[in-house]
Amino acid sequence: MRVLFFAQLKDATGCEAVELAVAAPLGSEQLWVVLLEKFPALAAHRACVRLARNLEYAGPQTLFNDDDEAALIPPVSGG
Repeated sequence: MRVLFFAQLKDATGCEAVELAVAAPLGSEQLWVVLLEKFPALAAHRACVRLARNLEYAGPQTLFNDDDEAALIPPVSGG
């Protein structure tokens, strides 16, 4: 699974993307556990970050598979 990071999340992780090997589908909470293990600095952003799967926002029941693209979407402001 490819996981993309944007804006301040790139700073928190030190990268724009990471490849994760997933043996079985992960729920949203399980994905967060994996990401927080690898990037503890994401914990400070978790409350305001949305997960997306294959270009669509993910809900609590969404499953992430090995061939998916996941993204962590921080809050955005317009102007």
